[in-house]
Amino acid sequence: MSVELPEARILAEQLDQAITGKIIKEYDLKDVERMIKVGFLNKDLSEFKPIKDKKVLGVTSRGNTIRVHLDGEMNILIGPEYGGVLSYLEKGGKVPKYHLKLVFDDGSILTTRITSMGIVYAVADDRLTESYLYNRDFMGGISPDEPDFTWAWFKETIGAENRQLKPLLVGKDAHIIGVSNATFQDVLYRAKIHPKRRASDLSEDELHALYDAIKTVVTERLGKLGKAEFTDIYGVQGGYVAAMGPNMKDQKCPRCGTEIEKRAHGGGSVYLCPSCQRE
Repeated sequence: MSVELPEARILAEQLDQAITGKIIKEYDLKDVERMIKVGFLNKDLSEFKPIKDKKVLGVTSRGNTIRVHLDGEMNILIGPEYGGVLSYLEKGGKVPKYHLKLVFDDGSILTTRITSMGIVYAVADDRLTESYLYNRDFMGGISPDEPDFTWAWFKETIGAENRQLKPLLVGKDAHIIGVSNATFQDVLYRAKIHPKRRASDLSEDELHALYDAIKTVVTERLGKLGKAEFTDIYGVQGGYVAAMGPNMKDQKCPRCGTEIEKRAHGGGSVYLCPSCQRE
């Protein structure tokens, strides 16, 4: 289950309310050997020591990445990316499995566990730009939930590209942040566009349909508190079900009745309707 822009924003807004102003009195790291080996956690665990006794100044997100800003010019970066669970517990609550546990001055606890791919980093302000996810999400791109994501910008920037759509919307070189493969499949189906189409070959109506679909998916996922596979910091499950994706395996298109197909694309796989989304 990927944590994309809507879910990261939900988590950040909840955390901002729950832990801002609190002081980290203890921290603990568990089961981190694999995390360190694959670069999901600081290689030097002593880099977490400066977070102790620091006050949380605020929690924000951009794209898929969450920044817990501490005083003393320190930060905790959390990028659940392709699987992560954050849990907030009042004093005395049962602690779930975790990679990082923070205990605050009032006894409340925040745990973070990366279940597939992602990051948990302790990093000083002057080293934030050394983080790939921070650079990708906080320093670049346009976010679909921000005022700069306009139809005029989308038409001029995306519409002019003579490339397939996935690298324009997903990944390290994308013009847009916070969109992963799950959203990509969902918005293409809504816009009735095949993933192999090139942006510059789309008609203005098709391009506008794609722009509207991105806005719609992000708005609906925020309104329904995330995807159905997602749980917030209190364990509450989201309510958004994608119009297209792995949930449509072995199903028929609700628009035309055609069998949904799974195809390899862009280093991964996508689900689509071969009738509604013609190549």
